[in-house]
Amino acid sequence: MNNAITETSIESLPLLQRGKVRDVYAVGDDHLLMIATDRLSAFDVVLPEPLPGKGKILTQVALFWFQQMHDVVPNHLSDLSLESILPAEKEYLQAKDRSMVVKRLKPLPIESVVRGYLIGSGWKDYQSTGQVCGVELPDNMALAQQITPAIFTPATKADVGDHDINISYAKMTEIIGAELAEQVKSISETIYHRAATHCSQRGIILADTKFEFGLDDNGTLTLMDEILTPDSSRFWNASTYKPGVNPESYDKQFVRDYLETLSWDKTPPGPTLPDDIKRRTMARYEEALQALTS
Repeated sequence: MNNAITETSIESLPLLQRGKVRDVYAVGDDHLLMIATDRLSAFDVVLPEPLPGKGKILTQVALFWFQQMHDVVPNHLSDLSLESILPAEKEYLQAKDRSMVVKRLKPLPIESVVRGYLIGSGWKDYQSTGQVCGVELPDNMALAQQITPAIFTPATKADVGDHDINISYAKMTEIIGAELAEQVKSISETIYHRAATHCSQRGIILADTKFEFGLDDNGTLTLMDEILTPDSSRFWNASTYKPGVNPESYDKQFVRDYLETLSWDKTPPGPTLPDDIKRRTMARYEEALQALTS
């Protein structure tokens, strides 16, 4: 694996934000350079050590899915080349194979989550209320059981280090308006079902995923950030899956499961991961890349 990039230093462009994973730079007034570092976050905390090469895998997976879904909804990718933006070799090499040059959008203040299986925060909500984001589910469902049909469960976007908050669809309509909310919901569900079919043909279950949208200067709804990566989705091994058991995953759930065994309060600073956990986690990211994009 290549040497890890934990933080970029692009002095020729203004730095706008360092997120949990991505460093974002301004490219004039209309574009952004998004660089996926090798930082690893869990429970909304950036862990102290990176996974070398992880940012490149996330970028390859996201670019694959953007291409697969371009007929469903416009996305934020631009035609500007990385070479034209970063002519200096030192800066270009920091971003090579791990970046996207994208159109600057007005982000919607919500995350669009589609859940096909009962896991994560949805499982916790269900155990306490019998619902997930206001959606009533059948009684006596098991951990990781399939939700038929899949449900749309939005959340409010949090600042870096804070937790996203699940909200109802009704609350989402209050925030962004009924017409836009219906458009976001319909597109999110279409992408999820198409991706789930693609995954099932490769022995993978797409348990859930989240999307982010923005509006361009003409008010056109546009898909942004990342899409269907191991950081934004749960991918499970279909051959070993069974309800009631925490599934074998191709994402960072492996890290979450390890962290749940520690007496860590899920606030910074995060704990250091053993080498074996890092190695096995990275192997899952690599498996996901090969399986999803082949």
